[in-house]
This record gives sequence, C-alpha cells and structure tokens, in this order.
Amino acid sequence: MQESTQASQRKFDVVVVGAGLAGVYALYKLRGLGLSVHVLEAGSGVGGTWYHNRYPGARCDIESLDYSYSFDDGLQQDWSWSERYAAQPEILRYINHVADRFDLRRNIQLDTKVTSAVFDEDSNEWTLSTDAGEAFEARFAVMATGVLSVPQVPSTRGLEDFRGEWYHSGDWPHEGVDVRGKRVGVIGTGSSGTQMIPILAEQADELLVFQRTPNFCMPAQNHPIKPEVEQEWKATYPERRAFARQSGFGHNQVTNPKSGKEVSAEERLAELENRWNLGGLYMMRAFKDILVDKEVNEEASEFVRGKIRSIVADAETAEALSPRHLPIGTKRLCSGTGYYETFNRANVTLVNVKDSPIERISATGVRTAEADYDVDVLVFATGFDAMTGALNRLNPVGRGGLQLRDHWAAGPQTYLGLTVSGFPNMFIIAGPGSPSVFSNMVTSIEQHVEWVADAIDYLDSNGLKTIEASREAERGWVQHVNEVAEGTLYRESKATWFYGSNIPGKPVVFMPYVGGVGNYWKRITELARAGYSGFLLDGDDQPVVPAEKAAVRA
Repeated sequence: MQESTQASQRKFDVVVVGAGLAGVYALYKLRGLGLSVHVLEAGSGVGGTWYHNRYPGARCDIESLDYSYSFDDGLQQDWSWSERYAAQPEILRYINHVADRFDLRRNIQLDTKVTSAVFDEDSNEWTLSTDAGEAFEARFAVMATGVLSVPQVPSTRGLEDFRGEWYHSGDWPHEGVDVRGKRVGVIGTGSSGTQMIPILAEQADELLVFQRTPNFCMPAQNHPIKPEVEQEWKATYPERRAFARQSGFGHNQVTNPKSGKEVSAEERLAELENRWNLGGLYMMRAFKDILVDKEVNEEASEFVRGKIRSIVADAETAEALSPRHLPIGTKRLCSGTGYYETFNRANVTLVNVKDSPIERISATGVRTAEADYDVDVLVFATGFDAMTGALNRLNPVGRGGLQLRDHWAAGPQTYLGLTVSGFPNMFIIAGPGSPSVFSNMVTSIEQHVEWVADAIDYLDSNGLKTIEASREAERGWVQHVNEVAEGTLYRESKATWFYGSNIPGKPVVFMPYVGGVGNYWKRITELARAGYSGFLLDGDDQPVVPAEKAAVRA
C-alpha cells in the first residue's frame, strides 16, 4: 500500500483516526473544504471492518446498491456490484477503488496505531501520539474508529493451553484458514457465526457448533444482481438516496405502514411469508409496530420458529436453535445462506452450552460441564466490544485532564452521538447515541461526516475556535435515547451487545438511538441551523439555547 506523503508533517487542521468507510469519506469531504487532513490507520490497508473481517462467508446484510457512497454520482454510476449482498472481498475492492479514484492514499498513514489523544486548553489543539513515537497536532480530531472494531475473545480459562489453532472472526488471517480434514469448533452463533458455519461445515471433516443463546437467522436470498435491476437503481439513485436518508433505517427497504393488529390473521401470515421470501432484514419491516407490540412480535417470532422446525430434521436440534423469550429483532438479526439446513448434515453437531456451560479450553479442545470435545481448530465468533470499545481503549483526555473512560464509567455519554461534553473539537462518527448500528452504516456515516464538515466550516467562517456539547444538553440527549429504547421491545432483551452486556464489567446501558434515521437527521440538521443549539462555542459558559430545548423529546 502507498504510504502517506505527509510523513514529515506533524500539524494539521484535522486528524482522522481510522480509514474505514467513515475515515475515507471524512478525508474526502474535509479535504474538499481546503483543510489539511491526515488519517492514521492501525491496519495495513484501508477498509476498516472490511479489511479485518475476512472469515468465510463474510458479507453485508444491506443490499449492495444501498450499502455504498452517494456523495459522487460518477462513482455510483460507474461501479457495478456482482451480488445483491456483497461479500467482503468485493466491498474491500470498492473501498480501495474509492481511495484510488479520489487520490486519498497520500493523506493516509497505515500501520499506525494511535495510543493517546490529549486536548491542550491553551492552544485549543489535540495532540495524537502513536505507537511509533510520533505526535500529530490538529485543531480537530475525528474519531472514525468503528463501532465493531475491537474483537471480544471471552476470558475462557485454559485458552493458553490449547495446542491447536484458534482464531477470532474479527481478525481473520489474510491468507485464510485451511480446515480440510480437520475437526473444527465454532463458539458463537451471532452474525459472524451464522455466516461462516455453513461454509466451514462444507470444508471441515467435522464441525461442532457451541451455542449459548440461539438467535433468529433470516435467509439472505442472495443472488447475482440482474442488469435490469442495476439499471433501474442507477436511474433512480437521487430518489432512492433521498428516501434512505429520511427513512427509519437509512435504506430502501420499505416498512409496511400498517400495524399488525389492523389486518386479519390471514393477511399477517401472508405478509410474514412475503418478508421471509424477500430475505435479509426485511422481516423487521413486516409491520410498523413489530418492535413495539409484543403480541405482533411474538407472532412473527413463532412464524420463524415454525420455519426452523420445517427445515431442521431433528426435533431436538430444531428446538435448541429456536429462540424463546427473545422478541425477534431485539438481538442483532442474522442473515445467512443455508444456516439452518447445515444442521441436517451428518458432520455437524450442535452443542448446547447454555444447559452445559463451557468450563475451560483444554489442550485438545473444549470442556463443558458434561463432556470433552476435541478439536483441531477453534473459532471464536464471539463479537466485539461494540460502540465504545475502541474509544475507551484510546481513552482521549479532554478539558481539565478529564479522561473519556471516566466520563463513560456509567455508560457512554454523548450529545447526538457526535460529540462529548468536556472534549472540544472532538467528533465521533456513528457513535453511541446515534442510529449507527440500527441503520445502513454508509448512510449514517455520510450524514455524520457532512454534519461535522459543516460544523468546522461554521466555526472557521465565524472566527470561532472550539465547539463542544454542553453537559446539560448531553444529559438530555442520553435521557432521550434511553426513553425511546424503553418504549420498544429492546427493553425486554438486555442480554445483548446493544446494551454492552457481552463484555464482563461493562455498564448495561442501551447504546444506539432507535428513534429513526430520518427523525435523527432532521433534528441534528435543525440544531445546526439554529446556531448549534446545545453546544458551547469558543468556550462559552452557556449553550446557545437552553439545554431543555436542545434535547429531543419523543
């Protein structure tokens, strides 16, 4: 990869941390304002999550034609996707194409891990230090560190004793892993696990799937994109992009405007069947109240459990794979190909570790409360320290020596998911308190980057030096985020990474914003137009407007 030509320069208008989809667009957008921008990326290539997540079967669960940049019409017209849901290699090629097409590599420094970020109140500048001993100064720090970028390997006793090979889905070897003729164990059945398990089953001699909590997995219904579909999308991109930005989830999957109870039982069944056949995440758009009304949700949940029973031959295995007491969609909904069918294979065994927990990793495999399972290869599909993991590890230091880790000790505190009180001129892309993981991430990234660019331009145009969230506005927004979540069925399922409960010791706090992408975008745009309500500009002691007016109310 080409190394940054700015290696000797140490002072910039903006330093961006991370060169995934967010960092790449931030560089393009901010550089277009005439700002000096430098991107620091820990990996050896651009791509972020799509650079690191190379496990078998890795692909997006948003349609490719939607999961792409909209900022340049030439780009979206010229690039052609091969499948309805793009696989990791194709998405990574796309991001590299963007970096080359817009000559972005000269401002990206790879293989550089940022180890500290400290704000200086005298100069109003951030100093970002790296693992190579370099220090970069910038007026603004943009944290494009990713919401699913810190792999979570459970602190299972005995892992150091294991004599075989072990891997995490979020840090897969670039050369791949050859499991032919081997006995493989997969721990975890979330999004990564459900995508890789069918492929590993085809390759391995034997596959053991260690499942603690079953999740719903929709058939992706993936297929090559038909030329006429691609042509129609490209001809209507302006309307489609506008619709996505104003929609609930930032994409073109249309939600049924009807509630589940205003139609007959026959109509509900037909709609659920239609959504199953559409595949992917369409099930969660079956009715407008599917994530609010428990009875409507339970009918959808039982519909999918019925599908599982019809696919999996062994009744006991089918029941073990069927989530109970989990409203569908309140744990990250999975989308895969042939997942349930895989458990009909003779070389695949489901091990229920909820009933018989894993006690330790042994030298030869996995020991549960009831048995020992020997494996040659162990794969952890155990997810990430989501949304806050990367920033908590970096632990930026703001005004008065305030450490982000301390500020977030009881859970993430942000204003709009974009800024943090006490941390001037630091912006977060798709952070906690924003739609983020409950959206088409590319839509949210573009919205955030454009908002940040406008904010910096506003400061520079008005002779202002700093912008930061007021503490009052931040508290109001955090309260609103939690109130909105409590009004949904997400309150029923707190044992998910949406709440951070997959990380021992992490505060159990709902982190994303579920008020809708369109509603969110409208609100942050209005706040900016009102002179950045709820923010302290240039060190003011009071927010621009009273904080209670700055926080959105449901």
